Amino acid sequence: MKTILSVCRRNLAALMCMAIAITLFATPETAWAKKEKKIGIQLYSVMDAMNKAPKASIERLAGMGYKAVELVQWGGNPKVFGLPADEFKALCDDNDIKIISTHSGIQEDPSKEEEIMNNWRKLFEIQKACGGKYFVIPSYQAEYTVEGIQRMCDYFNRVGKLAAEYGLKLGYHNHSGEYQKLKDSDKVMWEYLVENTDPKYVCFELDVYWCTKGGKDPVDYLKKYPKRIELLHIKDDFVIGETGTINFEGIFKQFYKNGMKDYVVEIETPQWLREKKNADGSKYSQEQINEEIFKAAQKSADYLKAADFVKK
Repeated sequence: MKTILSVCRRNLAALMCMAIAITLFATPETAWAKKEKKIGIQLYSVMDAMNKAPKASIERLAGMGYKAVELVQWGGNPKVFGLPADEFKALCDDNDIKIISTHSGIQEDPSKEEEIMNNWRKLFEIQKACGGKYFVIPSYQAEYTVEGIQRMCDYFNRVGKLAAEYGLKLGYHNHSGEYQKLKDSDKVMWEYLVENTDPKYVCFELDVYWCTKGGKDPVDYLKKYPKRIELLHIKDDFVIGETGTINFEGIFKQFYKNGMKDYVVEIETPQWLREKKNADGSKYSQEQINEEIFKAAQKSADYLKAADFVKK
């Protein structure tokens, strides 16, 4: 009898271990799986800290669970947050962070076409050295008429074709204004831009927050243009998910359905934080503001890591 009980206990223990192992490997939302989500962040979110202490800032973001970054490369400076491009890439590599994109732009000037294209080449060289695959124009000035936006489209197609020579895909990042209709057409500006740029050379980074603020539904656009929106800016008033006004679940589900995966958190410093005061009435220092933004970045990463609908 004792022998039979002993065998049963051993078999039961083995079955329990097997069940636990199967659960760990079969369930996508285990703690292990959550750590592997490729959550990105636009480094503009912590711009001041990055400029002052790039190494410490990257290490801190990595510690929060960020696995990807989008750069800011304004002005054509060959250095990235004060470091040569290869050194900055090495810093990210050392912290298991992948550089996927950058933000920068140059306004068209027909009288300086060759000079402008050469400046684009310099920017593309920097991004190529960093290893990213996208180069995103964060904003652009244009007359909201059919002629004005068509000219913008033509320019983006030329720049995008040049970017392709460096193995990069040109993208465009929206704010809320692009969801207005053109002055001389019923067409929404952003829709015209998508439909009149060459998908071979130009893609779109949908800022879901600004799209919502512009009165449009990001999910509708993800359904309408499934292969044109290749990146997402995941944004809220401050901390991702706190307002409950952005349909992040629907956005992520449709984005994955479209076969896309690259997304980055962006945190813009709200006015209330810029005006926040200490108990003695003094305004928050830039260091205090930076600390609040890092806290928001941590909470945002935690939200995305815990969300069942964020799979990658």
